[in-house]
Amino acid sequence: MPLLNPDNPLNRPIALSNLFWVVLVLILLVGNVFFGVRYFAARKEVRTAQTALETQKINEKVLDFTKLFIAKVLKVETEVDFETRLKLENAVRNLGDEEILAQWSKFVESKTEAGAQEEVKNLLEVLASKIKVR
Repeated sequence: MPLLNPDNPLNRPIALSNLFWVVLVLILLVGNVFFGVRYFAARKEVRTAQTALETQKINEKVLDFTKLFIAKVLKVETEVDFETRLKLENAVRNLGDEEILAQWSKFVESKTEAGAQEEVKNLLEVLASKIKVR
């Protein structure tokens, strides 16, 4: 059996203080990994919540315009006045949706009553298709 050199640091027993530091470093390392995983999970949840919030905002805008359109155009027996047209035009532009705006333009530019009725149906179809359900 070879003789061990007691002065060699590899042959000494681990001191209690060294063991303390090794355990502390391992605990801190595990803590960093745990909190890193939690951080990325929370980021994913925030992104999902932001997407849901944006969808909800768009849905609210589309529904508000649809309600306004129904109340001011479809339920009225008389011709729509200038102020109401302006209000509707601003509301449709505030939606920020090119497809709805294009269909709105087709409706507004209709030459005949039958054409306008057809474009109203198309407009309502586009508005309904824009409402997203989770």
